[in-house]
Amino acid sequence: MNKQLVLDVRERPKSIGSWLFMSLQHVFAMFGATVLVPILTGLPVSATLVACGIGTLIYIVMTKGKSPVFLGSSFAFIIAIQNATVTLPDGTKDFSAAYFGLFAVGLVYIAVGFIIKYVGKDWLKNLLPPVVVGPMIMIIGLVLAPNAIENAGLMGSDNLVAPIIALITFSTVIIVSIYAKGLLKIVPFLVAILVGYVVSIGFNVVSLGEVFAGTSMLTVPDFRFVGTYPANFSAVLVFVPIAFVTIAEHIGNHTVLGEVIDRDLIEDPGIDNTLMGDGIATFVSSALGGPANTTYGENTGVVAMTRVASVWVTGLAAIIAVGLGFLGYIQAFILSIPDPVLGGIAIILYGLIAGNGVKVLIEERVNLSDMKNLVIVGAMLVIGLGNAEISFTEEISISGMALAAVVGVLLNVILKPEKHPPVKTHMEERM
Repeated sequence: MNKQLVLDVRERPKSIGSWLFMSLQHVFAMFGATVLVPILTGLPVSATLVACGIGTLIYIVMTKGKSPVFLGSSFAFIIAIQNATVTLPDGTKDFSAAYFGLFAVGLVYIAVGFIIKYVGKDWLKNLLPPVVVGPMIMIIGLVLAPNAIENAGLMGSDNLVAPIIALITFSTVIIVSIYAKGLLKIVPFLVAILVGYVVSIGFNVVSLGEVFAGTSMLTVPDFRFVGTYPANFSAVLVFVPIAFVTIAEHIGNHTVLGEVIDRDLIEDPGIDNTLMGDGIATFVSSALGGPANTTYGENTGVVAMTRVASVWVTGLAAIIAVGLGFLGYIQAFILSIPDPVLGGIAIILYGLIAGNGVKVLIEERVNLSDMKNLVIVGAMLVIGLGNAEISFTEEISISGMALAAVVGVLLNVILKPEKHPPVKTHMEERM
């Protein structure tokens, strides 16, 4: 047993009460971010909660209970889901293309897991060096920026209600993130949503009577089962390149968690098994109508803060998440969150995503005085942010971040680096 941990990975809490409380901390940590993805994309909140819970249980089984990870909604696919969604004449949204793309992402995770198992992981390092991964992450956040500004009411309108609500929500995230203590500090987005919601009620933007009218306590989740929507291979071209970004994120998150619990998760249970667990979870999630799953840094923070690394705790948190998907009042509340509140949250969130891309370039010591690296970063940013598109047929095209990723990988292979003293990056040290 690791003496620095209150509960080691395989240890079960001694009392039901403490077990429940520890698991609820993980639920609170993941909840704000997990439901934010369906809120921003329009995917069913109920199916998302159920899928994340089931996905986490699948991951625990695939890793033989050796890694205390919680799988939540991935932010990396937000823009791809939004672009793939079609609004029908009756106002309903058709997510068929998005689901098929997410379905393919799960298969990519599984395939990469198998390749790593039998070939090793050096090829992945060569395919996705930091100079390619960094700009890909930056594009994910920056492409979403106009959506955040529009929701926040900052498009030049003379109505100041929306900007005021967005500003209060935005400020709450910052204040809680910097000055809060304990559990509040790890759920700044959830606190900000609640504060923004109360302010919205004060401005008569939300009416609680209308929000919960006709809502029942228990409800059947809004599942969208695989097979009920057609195949869309154009969506595959958009979603699959993003999968390699989240694979790099997956490796980084497991490295950090391994440091927290003093175990090498890359070796045991092995990055091949963790990726396959994540992939099967995403495969199942999309088959139920949820988003792609990913390992959550918020829950790693809970493990670090509480020193409780028990998979029994994360497992119960997963079961609670499944249960929340059947509670109608929670879903009604989530669906009623006003656009200005989402806008205030999104300004921070999308900025953090883009900032993490910059962080990759800095932490991995990418030399931008090298013309090869500068060309790769510059070309990817212009192509991704400019939403460049190449159409092969009327149904199949590649654009935006997917095209930028392809260009980045090809440039990295084709261009020769300038001669500089070799510097070993953090990603190379991990892999």
